[in-house]
Amino acid sequence: MPRADAARTEGPWTTRRLLPWITGFLTERSVDAPRVCAELLLGHVLGCERTRLYMEVDRPASLTELARLRELVKRAGQQEPVQYLVGETWFHARPFFVDRSTLIPRPATETLVELAVAWARAQAGAVRALDLCTGSGCVAVSVVAALVTPRRGTMEPPVTPVDARVVATDLVPAAVDLAVRNAERHGVRDRIEFRVGDLHAPLHADEAGTFDLLLANPPYISDAEFAACAPNVRDHEPPTALRGGPDGLRVVEPLVRGAARWLRSGGRLLVEIAASQGASARRLVESCEGLRFVSVDRDHEGLDRVLVADRA
Repeated sequence: MPRADAARTEGPWTTRRLLPWITGFLTERSVDAPRVCAELLLGHVLGCERTRLYMEVDRPASLTELARLRELVKRAGQQEPVQYLVGETWFHARPFFVDRSTLIPRPATETLVELAVAWARAQAGAVRALDLCTGSGCVAVSVVAALVTPRRGTMEPPVTPVDARVVATDLVPAAVDLAVRNAERHGVRDRIEFRVGDLHAPLHADEAGTFDLLLANPPYISDAEFAACAPNVRDHEPPTALRGGPDGLRVVEPLVRGAARWLRSGGRLLVEIAASQGASARRLVESCEGLRFVSVDRDHEGLDRVLVADRA
């Protein structure tokens, strides 16, 4: 680990020296994306964005910063997720707070967001959505933010804002608290109502048939797949947000079977699934009265990822 006394013989611990050292340390310990992790850890300790590191490569770290960095790098080398160490991650081009109460958002889930946004924009009028297993709130927040606040500074053509509102539920109270913080961070708190409870349980009887869109990224990893997960996932992320039983469908099945009750006629169901579950997810929908199978859409890696169905 880098120590202050090394500066006496090799010069101060600058960003130029620290980045390759941390990268090498993490590489030796088989940490995924070691260079990105090194940038995240160093940027977090120095209080700057990753890009800023390369603008101030000769900035020396203080003794306090070195001590803090040493501890974080050591923990990262033991396969503790860097996102938890720095307290945030990026998802759908936005930063989100994360902690151990919830799953770390993955790029694959952006496919769920993109499908939801595209469908909502094609509707006439306001859209009311239900987001089950909301976790960090990244899906609900990203969908609402994309619909009500067109992005600026991009080459994309302007789009008409959609009056979008969401009810988001999660079984874990701490996860709901985190989701609230993320909604506040991105200015959409007034458009998302967060509720604590298991799947549809927090919904009210008079809400039946009132949702245009039902979204979910539920636990769907089978027992066999969980056993094969990398240590940084298996040993650190909450099993309740990952594990879906022997076939991975323990939560997906009741979620899908209950969807028709809450969706309006013509409403859409979008559920993230494992890449191995496309066929079984289709059979599940086809066995549900009131739902019509549409497709299983692939993510950016070409893997089956989102089950799409419509309310009859």
